[in-house]
Amino acid sequence: MRYYLVAGEASGDLHGSNLMKAISGLDPAAEFRCWGGDLMAAQPGATLVSHYKERAYMGLWEVITHIRTIAGFLKQAEQDILANKPDALILIDNPGFNLRLAAFAKKHGIPVHYYIAPKVWAWNTKRVKKIKRDVDYLYSILPFEPEFFSAHQVKVDYVGNPIVDAISQFNATSNWKETNSISKPIIAVLPGSRKHEIHSTLPLVSSLILDYPEYEFVVAGAPGYDEKYLRNIAGNSAIKIGVNDTYNILNNAHAAIVASGTATLETAAFNVPQVVCYKVAALTYFIGKMVIQVKWVSLVNLILNRELVRELLQKEFTKNNLKLELDKILNGKGREKMLEGYKELNAKLGLPGASAKTAELIVGRMQKKAHA
Repeated sequence: MRYYLVAGEASGDLHGSNLMKAISGLDPAAEFRCWGGDLMAAQPGATLVSHYKERAYMGLWEVITHIRTIAGFLKQAEQDILANKPDALILIDNPGFNLRLAAFAKKHGIPVHYYIAPKVWAWNTKRVKKIKRDVDYLYSILPFEPEFFSAHQVKVDYVGNPIVDAISQFNATSNWKETNSISKPIIAVLPGSRKHEIHSTLPLVSSLILDYPEYEFVVAGAPGYDEKYLRNIAGNSAIKIGVNDTYNILNNAHAAIVASGTATLETAAFNVPQVVCYKVAALTYFIGKMVIQVKWVSLVNLILNRELVRELLQKEFTKNNLKLELDKILNGKGREKMLEGYKELNAKLGLPGASAKTAELIVGRMQKKAHA
C-alpha cells in the first residue's frame, strides 16, 4: 500500500522513520512518499519530497514573515498528494501545517492518520474541532492527552511515547569520548532543529565556555546542519560540534542545556540533568503569553505536572541566569533532586512499543478498509 507521511522537524523525522520501519515489517510492499528529513529518506521504499529544514518556522512572527513561502509549500504538498493518490496520509505533529493538509485530504476522501497528536491542550483549543472534523484516526503519545481529548469527544488511541522506542534501539559507540578526543566531563548543548532556535541559543551558550574550563561543551547538531554552519553561529572555535550524533553525546554527558521540545524528554531519558532555554521573537512571545494555557513549556514538567527542570524563557534566558542554574545541576542536591524526578518521569513514559502499536493500528485499519 502507499503511505504519504508529513513531518516538520528533526523529532518528527526520527519518529516518522521508526514508524516507517514498523509499517514495513507488517506491509513488506509498502511504498512511502514523505516530507521529512534524512532518516525518513533512508527508509526502504521511501521518496523524500521536501526536507524539513526548508520549512522549519515556529512562532507567530516567524510564520507571518514567511507566509508566502509556507503557502507555497502547502500548495505543493496538496498537489503532490493528489498526484500520488496515497492509501493513507500520516501526519506527524507540526499542526500549523498538517491540520491544513488534514482538511484537504478529508475533502478528497483520503484517510487521515495523525501520529503525535497536536498539542491543542497548550493553546488554541479551537483546533480540537478541526481534529474532530478532519482527522480519521488520532494517535497520542503523552499520558495526560487521552483524558483531554475524551473530554472534547475526540476518539484517540494512546500508543505510548516513541522517544522510548528510539532510545531502546540506540547502540552506543564504544570509546566515543576517546574517539572524539574528549577527556573532560561533557556539558551537552541541544540547540534545536529550527534556525531561530539555533541562532538564539548557541552564541549565548558559547559565551559560557571560559567560565567552565573543567568541562567540555559539545553541541548536538540536528541532521541537515553541517559543522561549519553551527560553528559560525556559535562564534567560538573551542566548542565541539557533533552533527546527527545526539544520543552518543547525551550518553556521555554530565549535564545539558536544551532548547525546549522533544529534546527535553530525550535528555531526561538518558538521565542527564538539564536547563531548558528558549527565546522567540518578541511579538510571538507577547501573543503566546496571552493564549498559552499551560504553566510550563518543557515536556518534562508538563508530564510531571510540576517544575522539575528550570525553564529560562525570553528575558530570563541570560548568561548569568544560565550559569546560576547550570551550577545547581553540575553537583549537589539540585542534581540529585532532578535525577530522582527522572525516575518518576520514565515510569510514566513506560516501555518501548509506540511505533509498533501505531503501525499495527494504521496497517490494520487500512487492510480492513481495503477488504470492506
